[in-house]
Amino acid sequence: MRTSILRSALPASLLALSLVLTGCGGGDEEKKPASGETSSAPEPEVPATWPLTGEETDTEVELDHPVVVAKIDNSKSSAPQVGLGKADMVVEELVEGGITRLAAFYYSRLPKEIGPVRSMRASDIGIVTPVDAVIAASGAAAPTIGRLDEAGVKFFTEGGPGYFRKQGRYAPYNLFTSLAAVGKAAEDGKNERPADYLPWGTPQDLPEGAVATTIAADFGRHTTNWQFKNGTYVNTNSFAAEGDRFKPDTVLVLRVDVVDAGYRDPAGNFVPESRFRGGGQAQLFHNGTVVEGEWSKKKLSSPLKLTTAEGTLKVPAGKVWIELVPVDSAGGSVTFGK
Repeated sequence: MRTSILRSALPASLLALSLVLTGCGGGDEEKKPASGETSSAPEPEVPATWPLTGEETDTEVELDHPVVVAKIDNSKSSAPQVGLGKADMVVEELVEGGITRLAAFYYSRLPKEIGPVRSMRASDIGIVTPVDAVIAASGAAAPTIGRLDEAGVKFFTEGGPGYFRKQGRYAPYNLFTSLAAVGKAAEDGKNERPADYLPWGTPQDLPEGAVATTIAADFGRHTTNWQFKNGTYVNTNSFAAEGDRFKPDTVLVLRVDVVDAGYRDPAGNFVPESRFRGGGQAQLFHNGTVVEGEWSKKKLSSPLKLTTAEGTLKVPAGKVWIELVPVDSAGGSVTFGK
């Protein structure tokens, strides 16, 4: 109203002049935003990606359930492992006697049957806390339970939702669980996306590497063998069924210090703890080549950083198997060839 009153008060000559000037004002020119205004042009959409693979998706990535990590036996007695092929990511860690156990990560889908499920170790704290994952396991020694509680790690064990003993197998290799049930029990009513586990990138981000189509990650009494074949890495001595194997696009080897976990197992064996903080040598195997670098984590719960002399080492988006191989002085070794 105030604008119309002022306009009617103008002398007729001035009003006519203003109309002429308005008509010559270049109506085809783009109107500039007034001072303090911002452009209404939409921001380009950033594709949604899965936190454990870095892969783009058109589905919802902010889910109610957290990342669920299943502790799966990795010995001949576990054959065939069930559900490993549905994992988003796998970490292989040392346990007592020089053998290994798998921490299989699930988020994009939670299978109804996983196993054989085995016990947790103190090493798991540094493995799962960067993404606030919950653990599905058979249990753990009292010192480990205490440390997991202190670190704020939530876990589900035998007797919890989804657990059952599978017929046709013998204990302790017959304990299985439904990760769908575990994930449901872990819901908190908040749809959130976990943090990225690795610094994701593309194959073009990788520096030039040496040819490496075979890998042998030796943990002491167990060696995990890999062969690059048809675009992925094949675990040639896997305990999973042929159609249920985890076939990573990248194998990431991290050399770690091993310390005494502070207790003995029921047989009196030394229990190792892979210290997943600090830093050490890293080897990234992708597309039949290897890039040498370093890894670092300030704290057990810190995100994993990878670097080369040129800067950040990014992992091509896709499925990744991480080998936490003890340093040479602790009995571990890694060899690769053409």
